[in-house]
Amino acid sequence: VQLVESGGGVVQPGGSLTLSCVASGFNFRWAVMSWYRQAPGKEREFVARISGDGGATNYYADSVKGRFAISRDNAKKTVYLHMNSLKFEDTAVYYCKTSQAPDYWGQGTQVIVSY
Repeated sequence: VQLVESGGGVVQPGGSLTLSCVASGFNFRWAVMSWYRQAPGKEREFVARISGDGGATNYYADSVKGRFAISRDNAKKTVYLHMNSLKFEDTAVYYCKTSQAPDYWGQGTQVIVSY
């Protein structure tokens, strides 16, 4: 299993970013995929989840509902996190995770919301 996150960066409050996670080493199409994040000094927390196959079912943490959207491209074995209306408190390292390997974490991608 390998998950490689990218797309992080520095963005001003109110701005947008799209994170990507490229997967390999497992049957991506049927895997439930999730995004988590860890802010400085805090525990890792759930952000969003998308069901396998067509990704018809999504779940979001209350803190990001209405601002973030998760999507997937099975042909590219990639899951995305589209982040809009970013706030200071969205600053964190973002990780994707697969139901196929519950103990595996990628290296993450850093998002900093700042002026």
